[in-house]
Order: sequence, then structure tokens, then C-alpha cells
Amino acid sequence: MLDSTELALYRRLAREQAVGRAPSLVAAVVRDGEIAWSGARGRVGADRPTDDTQYRLGSITKTMIATAVLRLRDEGKLELTDPLERHLSGTAFGSATIAQLLSHTSGLTSESPGQWWERSPGADWAALASSLEKDATKLRPGFKFHYSNVGFGVLGELVARHRGRSWYDVVREEILTPLGMHRTTPHPEGAHAEGFAVHPFADVLLPEPSPDAGAMAPAGQLWSTITDLGRWTSFLGGHTGGVLSGGTLAEMRTMNTVDDTEVWTTGFGLGLMVARHQGRHLAGHTGSMPGFLAATLIDAATGTGALCLANSTSGVGITTLCLDLIGITEEREPALPAEWQPSTVDPKLLALTGLWHWGPTPYLLRVQSDGLLSLDPATGGGRASRFHPTGPDQWLGLDGYYAGETLTVGRGPDGTADHLNLATFIFSRTPYDPAAPIPGGVDEAGWR
Repeated sequence: MLDSTELALYRRLAREQAVGRAPSLVAAVVRDGEIAWSGARGRVGADRPTDDTQYRLGSITKTMIATAVLRLRDEGKLELTDPLERHLSGTAFGSATIAQLLSHTSGLTSESPGQWWERSPGADWAALASSLEKDATKLRPGFKFHYSNVGFGVLGELVARHRGRSWYDVVREEILTPLGMHRTTPHPEGAHAEGFAVHPFADVLLPEPSPDAGAMAPAGQLWSTITDLGRWTSFLGGHTGGVLSGGTLAEMRTMNTVDDTEVWTTGFGLGLMVARHQGRHLAGHTGSMPGFLAATLIDAATGTGALCLANSTSGVGITTLCLDLIGITEEREPALPAEWQPSTVDPKLLALTGLWHWGPTPYLLRVQSDGLLSLDPATGGGRASRFHPTGPDQWLGLDGYYAGETLTVGRGPDGTADHLNLATFIFSRTPYDPAAPIPGGVDEAGWR
């Protein structure tokens, strides 16, 4: 980056470390799948932390559990609409669906019963499940957003049952290793920061505990570094490394429920936080455990993201810092749009493009560079969606009003496409084309 950009980023990091009184604070900006800048302030022991110093990730662990669950879905081993009981029997909350657990709409209690789980040695799954036999569901499943650490303890067990090994072994083998994240571990290894609480009224520190969370570990156990978390941030932005398909990752980033219901700025997709900030749509997660704060956010549209790690229980505006680092980068060195290049399109697909009419309303059908179809009103607002192919002359809606609906191409005796059937709505080349199967027919006298 430009020297002036790096100075602005470092100054923002330095200000947060000083004002937030963080024993140490590290951060990075990623662009196009790589770390473009990183910085550090404070000390770990006698030294400045580096990109290889481990910090605890807290709830960013949940995003990796969610990825493991979506891999199971993509393999056909489960559906997101499945009730938990189908895969993890014997719980008192088996009617909640897997999608509800991923999006924090299952209604499950936020914390595990008993002692404060983040500061106590964790029990095994049998003990956790037993503690949840009564009063575990606080809200009707699907009713509203209610953040649940317990829900991801449950999902970790689901992953372990399906794979026949621990949740961490699954995450390591299927996610971390393929992405080259070799310094992401359940306990600190090698160079790492110790977690501290900072006294509210004096500049003194208190070491915080970091016990193994047992069955609750999938909610926040992992430790990582700037280098590894940079790779993970890039993954969330679309550099999947073959771990997930781009479509599945986009599904995870799609907002399922909102946290603030008036004019939403934050919400949740499938295991990912989603946010709107200064016109950007961001995805990622924050994390906090005793002695640590963490955040990762990325704008998939521009490929610019930021990540921050601190060894302080509170006081550091970790999310705001991430947002500001993205904002500084985009303001000073805005991402360039991808260079346009011509592509090859199947002539049969090309013949579908152009003007179609839903009744008297004109729509435009286009082939995108990624091979998807887009159907948009020719003028003004209206129902717009993108579609991906599922078979000969069949396409499935990805977003907008027609998400999940099927678009079928209708052809005449000579094989020419003469209408589109989209969830029973008939689109024709001309308004109310008599040759198209318009429900109710078309007045024989025609337009007059």
C-alpha cells in the first residue's frame, strides 16, 4: 500500500491501543485474498507481537463449525431444514432445525446452565445435554434472533457424530489444513499472548483463565494468529480454497435474521454475522473470551476486509476498529472493479437473452460473466432475481423475490423458446403473446 495509507492505518491502530488500554493489539487488512497490511502495538512479554503470535478467537470459532455443517449439507448428509432430533437424538430441544441453530433463531438459552462456562473447565457432551433437559428453550424456535453459545456446542457435537471424530479434528482436517492455517489450535502453542483484564480505574493487569470449555468449546475455544486469521478472512470473502463452493459461502453470508429490527445494521446468516456500514455489506464475526477480543469482517464485493486481535477482556472497540480499517483502505485506495473480458456463451443460452414480458411489464434476461442468469425489470423497481442452472432448460432462483423458485424455459415445436414459466408466472416475448400459454387466455380481439 501507499506509505500514507499505511501510516493512517497504523495511526488508527495506535489510537485504539492507547485509548482502549490494550496490553497488545494486532490488526491486518486483506485485499484480494492476501494480507496487504498488518500492524502491532503493545507488548507480549518483553517483545512486540508479530503476525505469528497467537490470540484467542472466541466466537470466530463458530464460523468454522458452521463451515463444517455446510460441508455436511453439501455432501447430502443433512438438510438445513432437518430437525436436530434427526441427527442428534434425545435432547429436549430436538424440534429446532439446523438452520435455526446456525442463525441463532432456535430459541435455545444463550449460555449453558451451571457455572460461567467461559471461565470454568467444561463438562463433556453427556453432562451438557443433561443440564439442558429442563428450561433450555427460552423462545419459540424461529420466533426471533437470540444469540446462543449453547447452540454451537450442539452443532459441534452434531459434526462430531457425523464424522466419527472430535469437532476440532474435523475442522483441522477439512478446513484449517486445506487453507494453510497451521497455527490455529484449541490451546496456545508457541508464541502467544496471555489474556488480561485491565483495571477500570488504574493501569494494572489481572491474568484471566483460559480453561478447556469441553462440550461448549465449539462456541469459542480456538486460538489463532494474524497470518491464519487473514487466510480465514479471505476465505469468508470468497477465496474458498475448495473447502466450500462459492454458492454455499454466499448462502452463509446472506442475512437470515436481524439483531436490530428497526433499521437493521447487524444480523446473522448461517453462522456468520452480517452488517451494513457506510454502504458496504460485510460478513464475518466478532469474538470475546476472558482476556481476549477478536473480530474479522470482509466486504465480498470489493475483497477488502480487516481483522483485529487483542489480549484484553474489554475496553477495545474491536468491531469499530475493523470497520475503520476497511474504511481507511477503501477511501485512500479504493478497490478497482474487475477488468472486463469477453467470455464464451452457449448459443442456445444466448438466444434466451433480451426482452421478456410479465403481462404488460417488460423484463430483461441477461447472461452474467459467472454463468448465472439475471432477470430484472427493464425500467424502475420490481422483482429481480438471479438464477443458476439445475438441468436442461431449468434454473433455480438464488436471491430476491424468486429465491428458491424454478424458472423453466418453454419451447415451441421448432425448439424456439417462446415463454418462461417462473413459479407459474408466464413471461412471453411480447406482452400477452397469444402463442404463449397465458393462464386465462388472451382476448381474441387483441390490443385495442
